[in-house]
Amino acid sequence: MKVVVLGAGMLGTSSAWWLRQSGHDVTVIERQAGPARETSFANGGQVSVSYAEPWANPRAPLQVLRWMAREDSPLWFRPRLDIWQWQWGMAFLRECLPARQRRNIRAMLALAQYSRATLAGMRNDLGIQYHARQQGILSFFRSQHDFEVAQEAAGMLRDLGVDRRLVSAEEILEIEPALKGSRTPLVGGDYTATDESGDAQMFTQALAEHAANAGVEFRYNTTVTRLLAEGGRVYAAELVDAEGAYRRLSADAFVVALGSFSPGLLRPLGIACAVYPTKGYSATFPILNPQTAPTTSLTDSSRKVVFSRLGDRLRVAGTAELSGYSRELNTVRCEALTEITRELFAQGTVDFTQPHYWAGLRPSTPSGVPMVGRTRIANLYLNTGHGTLGWTMGPGSGRALAELISGRSPPIEFPWLGVP
Repeated sequence: MKVVVLGAGMLGTSSAWWLRQSGHDVTVIERQAGPARETSFANGGQVSVSYAEPWANPRAPLQVLRWMAREDSPLWFRPRLDIWQWQWGMAFLRECLPARQRRNIRAMLALAQYSRATLAGMRNDLGIQYHARQQGILSFFRSQHDFEVAQEAAGMLRDLGVDRRLVSAEEILEIEPALKGSRTPLVGGDYTATDESGDAQMFTQALAEHAANAGVEFRYNTTVTRLLAEGGRVYAAELVDAEGAYRRLSADAFVVALGSFSPGLLRPLGIACAVYPTKGYSATFPILNPQTAPTTSLTDSSRKVVFSRLGDRLRVAGTAELSGYSRELNTVRCEALTEITRELFAQGTVDFTQPHYWAGLRPSTPSGVPMVGRTRIANLYLNTGHGTLGWTMGPGSGRALAELISGRSPPIEFPWLGVP
């Protein structure tokens, strides 16, 4: 089949690679000048399978109310005259029910584990270099209350076979000596040796090169304006190319992997897509002293901030802001990332004079479970809604979608769209 993939981020590029491996003729449309220029550009770097938890949980509503007054809070809800924001928020509250939380964790974990195995195979087969580290993820807490609250979701994951080993404050420093410079007391945490980290943009760029060499056509600086449908099928995508000319591209199947911008393309077709942007921030610092910089990927669970060493850089990322589609940097939230980094690591570890701040729009569903599979239009497929776990679930989501489009069933239990 001829398949058009809309979007060349982690999800779109992975979809294109695996579709080509299944023998399809694939064209990728991307509005930026290259792959991974938006949400996949500067994320936290964690492949955090053992932390595949939804934001929606029984305690989340009270937390959100408490955080609304704090501009530097982990989750900041800024109400807008936006019906889609309010619909998403109401659906989020429904997903906070305990039974829904357990169901969502099970689905997210299944896809994340499948994706980690897929990533390992791709790394070995393709030899992609992306500052990968397989030294696990260490999550720590600043207060006993935060630690105890987090154990409910952690317990659900342990019941599903995840080895999140509880560690004391002393063990935290043994696993990651860089935290001995912390000015903030750490009360304990958990550690998973099987998780990993790496540069998602580097991986996606390298994968796009492999895909192009395998015959995938990438059309950059090209924007999709609408999908044209008739008789229950999409027959073409309307595009604006780099010269500003309108084009139509026909295909047998279409994949929408446009992240937070997927709903706007789908609504005119009557396709519901419960995705809304949650703006995440990152700060990237040059490492001055490799001896005092962390080697394990870290999560400050009390502040919802992660740290990953990417070659000679330290990536610090976190927070979620429900404020629409603006990527404008909020100075308070940027400076909060810098201050958290100062608190945790010894002076002279990184260069605070050269921070690179960035904000990206994570495509989030209320449940945390991404939308992967076929819509009610037979030849229209989705691969979006991965929220904070696009890097964690991306390679596996692309592979699974290629299986579905090829008429095969992916080998995991997951609520694929269009599959009874």
